[in-house]
Amino acid sequence: MTGSDRRPRWPGADIPGRRIFVAVPLPADARDAVAELVERVRSAGVPGGGRDVRWVRLDGLHLTLRFIGPTLDPRIQPAVDAVRAAGALAQPFDLAIGGAGVFPAHGRPRALWLGLREGEAALIGLAATVDAALTEAGWTFEPKPFTAHLTLARSDGVPAAAAIGQHLAAEAADMDVHVRAERIGLFESITGGGPARYEPIEMVDLGYHP
Repeated sequence: MTGSDRRPRWPGADIPGRRIFVAVPLPADARDAVAELVERVRSAGVPGGGRDVRWVRLDGLHLTLRFIGPTLDPRIQPAVDAVRAAGALAQPFDLAIGGAGVFPAHGRPRALWLGLREGEAALIGLAATVDAALTEAGWTFEPKPFTAHLTLARSDGVPAAAAIGQHLAAEAADMDVHVRAERIGLFESITGGGPARYEPIEMVDLGYHP
C-alpha cells in the first residue's frame, strides 16, 4: 500500500513490550447481538464508495477499563496482581449496551462506538478501582477522564467514517442489550495479519477472594 491507502502505524508500535490492557469481556449472547448490528451496518456498503472503516474482531469484544500499553515481561506479573486486587474489591453488576457515537464528536471521526444505557456509574467505579490498584503497583497515567464505551471500529481517516457513524447510530438507537458483568481480565493486544486479536493473560471473577 502507498499514499492515502497506507494505514497509520500505532504510535507505540516501536516501543518494546507486550501491549496489555484491562477490560470487562462481553458474554457470547451480547457479542452475537453486536455482531448482528455490525452486519446490518456493513451490508449497506460504504456511502459514496471508497474504503470502509476498520472494524474490530467481534470475537473479542470488551469494555476497556484501562489501556496500559507496551509492558516488558518483568512487569506482567505486577499487572496480574493488580487486576486480582481490583477484582477482589469489586462486585458483579448489570449493564445495558445501546446507542452509538463517534470520537471526536465533531470533524472527521477516529473511532466508532456503542454506549451504555445502564451501568455506566458502576463501570466508571470499577475503572477507578483498577487505576488505584495499578497505581499502587507503580504505574502512572495521564489524568484523562474515563469514558464508558464499546469500540467497534477505527476510521484511519476514512472520508466515509462520519456517514458510517450516522448509520451505526441509527441502527443502535433502539438497541438494549443487557449484560451481567462478572469478570475482568488482563489482555494482550496482538497485531498483524488483520484486526488485532485479544488474548487473555489473567481472568478474575469480581468479588472473588482466594
